[in-house]
Amino acid sequence: MADLLGSILSSMEKPPTVGDQESRRKAREQAARMKKMQEDERKKKADFRKRMEKEVSSFIQDSAVQKKKYNPMSKIERSILHDVAEVAGLTSFSFGEDEESRYVMIFKKEFAPSDEELEAYRKGEEWDPQKAEERRRLREQAALDAQTANQTETRAASPSSNYRDKYSHLIGTSAAKDAAHTLEANRTYGCVPVANKRDTRSIEEAMNEIRAKKRLKKGEEEGGATGSS
Repeated sequence: MADLLGSILSSMEKPPTVGDQESRRKAREQAARMKKMQEDERKKKADFRKRMEKEVSSFIQDSAVQKKKYNPMSKIERSILHDVAEVAGLTSFSFGEDEESRYVMIFKKEFAPSDEELEAYRKGEEWDPQKAEERRRLREQAALDAQTANQTETRAASPSSNYRDKYSHLIGTSAAKDAAHTLEANRTYGCVPVANKRDTRSIEEAMNEIRAKKRLKKGEEEGGATGSS
């Protein structure tokens, strides 16, 4: 019985000490501060969103303005502004290398920036349409000059005209080399075609003719020696 009573008493919650009461008080105060900070943060975001919605609405109604640049802001503020711009049907971009210097620009859909304009903003440069147009003309001229140079080199490497066709009214449809093969002998000038100069005999025929000439010459020499003796 005594053991049972001791077990029940030990399982009962002990009365808080002074230290426990102080820890709980600090925990309640900290939770209250966190709750207030969260409420302040939500209110701050809501107020910022309302202000951005008002500015974006004024921007849309102003027909003389095509784009708007904002001062650097935090990541959360940029996110809110991007969301407001998207809901309003605008185009928005963030620029800047460092987190502290990043800012947002919004554009009307009909005046959306080109890739070249965006590249200028990413480099931290101001966009000048006149300078951009001049650079575009220079690039086009450079490309045209390069194309002309390539065409010139191609023509130099392989002539674009066929000289046989070009002078066909003078030499006819056959080339001079072909005409030389069909040239007939001109007795006045002793011109003989190349075909007439060629030996058309076979090797065997030529050798037989040489042997015959040698035998004839040998017979003539022997006949001359017999007559002299």
